[in-house]
Amino acid sequence: MTDGWSSALLTDQYELTMVQGALHSGAAHRRTVFEMFARRLPETRRYGVVAGTGRFLEALERFRFDPEALDYLSRAGIVDDLTLKWLADYRFSGDIWGYAEGDCYFPGSPILVVEGTFAEAVILETLALSVYNHDCAIASAASRMVTAAGERPLIEMGSRRTHEMAAVAAARAAHLAGFATTSNLEAGRRYGVPTAGTSAHSFTLLHDSERHAFSAQLEALGNGTTLLVDTYDVVRAVNCGIELAGTELGGVRIDSGDLGPLAERVRRLLDEQGAADTRIVVTGDLDEYAIQALAIAPVDGYGVGTALVTGSGTPTASLVYKLVARAHGDDPAEPLAPVAKRSVGKPSRGGRKWGVRRFDDDGTASTELVYDHEPELGPLDRPLLRRLVAGGEIVGREPLSEARERHARAVKELPMAAQRMSRGEPAIPTSFEQRVNA
Repeated sequence: MTDGWSSALLTDQYELTMVQGALHSGAAHRRTVFEMFARRLPETRRYGVVAGTGRFLEALERFRFDPEALDYLSRAGIVDDLTLKWLADYRFSGDIWGYAEGDCYFPGSPILVVEGTFAEAVILETLALSVYNHDCAIASAASRMVTAAGERPLIEMGSRRTHEMAAVAAARAAHLAGFATTSNLEAGRRYGVPTAGTSAHSFTLLHDSERHAFSAQLEALGNGTTLLVDTYDVVRAVNCGIELAGTELGGVRIDSGDLGPLAERVRRLLDEQGAADTRIVVTGDLDEYAIQALAIAPVDGYGVGTALVTGSGTPTASLVYKLVARAHGDDPAEPLAPVAKRSVGKPSRGGRKWGVRRFDDDGTASTELVYDHEPELGPLDRPLLRRLVAGGEIVGREPLSEARERHARAVKELPMAAQRMSRGEPAIPTSFEQRVNA
């Protein structure tokens, strides 16, 4: 930890009351396994994207009940003195496995596996779910937008449409999934996401004329800047921009109107005046469907805001965190027994899981295999779980760039069905493989 900020109260009260109850019943120190998974994908998703791992590990490292947190819990009467004493010494000491950040997942995929005592593992439920549910939803939406955009770059620009800290996490998740840049400076500082931004309509309206506004922007930022051309009349604005910057004008942005026909008209204007290298960027309530509809338009890039930071209609990944195995006593050598919910509509599968992706002879993913035992891998199998925490020590940190590269590879491994924007089944099926006892 580089400062005193604590993540311990980013949780639900019932995590602490369960710890208190387990401390009193004597079950708090039983070995357990919790797993995080999605029972199903949203009907418009053919795959999910694992995102938030780096943020979760950072928050786990800061999960300490400092004096201020303990004082609040005591004053509010949330837990008793026995539990306060336990919380004061809390340090996660178990093991955590997870799918690598940037990889894809499917229904039943054990995205996160937490092994530790009941008390130290259950208390992480809300933290894990809040990070992963948000980031996986954003990254899954972003990945579809990247697919729809093809080779054209995307700018994340949704900071003004969400909570200020959610905006930072969304920018990180979008970059992981393939977005080129973000408008969010904190995401640039904290995670190294490349940033971009020029001006809004208010800048044009501030000046006495559009010409004055363009002149000021070009003088301040250079001819390579991008001019916003739809404050008044698009054609007049494009002509003005070329007159001022010449053929070296970097780009023009269209933020309203019928974007496809407007882009075609602007492209003709630019080409006629020798500005063939001037880029056209379109923005304005875009989502993956609008981006796909602009595939044949002469567009060089897209800026996406609201749809991105809200998961394009699916703001949560619907991940759950469930106890799947436990010991019957406190002895560390006590074997783990599977446990599972039988709730109607919300069942779970007992036992610790291992995830494996199987490929066909062409290298295309064909099945998500979820085992209730550690499997023997075949030549066409890729294991999906990697150790993130070992004995309480974080071992799974990696640069965001590695997760970004991994995601690009993972999407390419999926069958063509994964690229469909229509409703349908997951791109590959999940098969639950149970041990067969002799």
